[in-house]
Amino acid sequence: MSKANIKSTVDEMVRPYIEDNGFELVDIEYVKEGSNFFLRIFVDKEGGIDIDECGRISEYVSERLDQEDPISDAYFLEVSSPGAERPLKKPEDMAKAVGKHVFITTYEPIGGLKEFEGKLLSFDGDEAVVEAGKKKHTLPYAKIASARLAIVF
Repeated sequence: MSKANIKSTVDEMVRPYIEDNGFELVDIEYVKEGSNFFLRIFVDKEGGIDIDECGRISEYVSERLDQEDPISDAYFLEVSSPGAERPLKKPEDMAKAVGKHVFITTYEPIGGLKEFEGKLLSFDGDEAVVEAGKKKHTLPYAKIASARLAIVF
């Protein structure tokens, strides 16, 4: 099964439980690091998620995967918070990040730049406006390669 199919299948298996219990499924990764495979499930909720909640979700996911495991390789399961620099994967994530400090990369240069870090002023579903320094950059959503919250030091 391909990585994309594994992610999709695991998503379908665990999303209802996660959302029914007041959490948000942020992302699923299935990656090989060295000789080991890792299935990582990133979960969050308003106000943050604690280690006990991650443990409960991990137990549920582990039980579900034992019942009908779509992954033929041996792997390690990790359930955690996306952290302070949470990825912004979906348009809804971008909308929730308005007013926060973000780091965005684009597929191609926009105004000569491919990286933008600053305050996300607005997002309307089609364009994100980022204020970096004293300059405002309008970025078409279709050209955003990756986006995440960023910590300001």
